[in-house]
Amino acid sequence: QVQLVESGGDLVQAGESLTLTCEQSGPAITVYARGWYRQASGKQRELVAVIGPGGTEDYAASVKGRFTVSRIFGSNTITLQMNSLEPEDTAVYYCYLKGATWQSTQEYWGRGTQVSVSS
Repeated sequence: QVQLVESGGDLVQAGESLTLTCEQSGPAITVYARGWYRQASGKQRELVAVIGPGGTEDYAASVKGRFTVSRIFGSNTITLQMNSLEPEDTAVYYCYLKGATWQSTQEYWGRGTQVSVSS
């Protein structure tokens, strides 16, 4: 089974930066999309940043210009560079991957890593 493990979550002050990392392990799959979602307390899980086909990048309006999702060719690791963090960014951040095995197309999730931003 494909596994995703996030790391890098921390408690920081508003205006600071933080980088999250997601490590993928398990069987090889054909990846269609990979990126990050987040869920704040009492809120629905929302898309933060995703790399899609052809390397296109989609960002939530609330993070565009501040966050950058990255992946290098040949790597199973993706990162989320978060700059100018705000208290509203406080959430559990989840690594996301959509891909296909010989059986089917599936979505995979990490367990999440906590990011807390104090004012």
